[in-house]
Amino acid sequence: MSKDINLDVKITTKHLLLVPVSLDYAEEIFREFTPEITTFIYPKPATKIEDSINFITTAIQERQAGTDLNVAILSNQTGEYLGGAGLHKIHTDTPELGIWIKKTAHGSGYGKEAIFALKEWADQNLTYKYLTYPVAKENIPSRHIPEALGGIIAKEYDKTNLSGNTHFMLEYHIYPPQEI
Repeated sequence: MSKDINLDVKITTKHLLLVPVSLDYAEEIFREFTPEITTFIYPKPATKIEDSINFITTAIQERQAGTDLNVAILSNQTGEYLGGAGLHKIHTDTPELGIWIKKTAHGSGYGKEAIFALKEWADQNLTYKYLTYPVAKENIPSRHIPEALGGIIAKEYDKTNLSGNTHFMLEYHIYPPQEI
């Protein structure tokens, strides 16, 4: 559950700047959120720019309602758009993390850096039982992210994404820091 928080955030890390997604990124999202990128995740790629605009408009409304925080991931050196991440259902005690990184930025560690930053933000701004991180079992690079955060596999299930692909999913639970 959220504390009294401001969701107009700017999160800076060693290499990244995370800012609320806005219509400024519609063209990049439309271009980079491809069938290859969406192979293992629930959403499907947009078939027209209006689909990306609708996604962003909904994300803005969800942020304003205090239910979700979708961010654009940018290089903090160049401002280059690198992908998107989200902390969904932040009004519950089990928010869900999600991320995608554009193809040309794969292998850079940006996904891990962004999720670590969102986890730290959640630790400082939310009261939660655990964060969920669902990932397709065969998506090994993405599985390394919750494992690096100490996440444990709590559920396993089949899920069909919006592109019609069914994957065996592992749902990691990532717990808040322990109070001493």
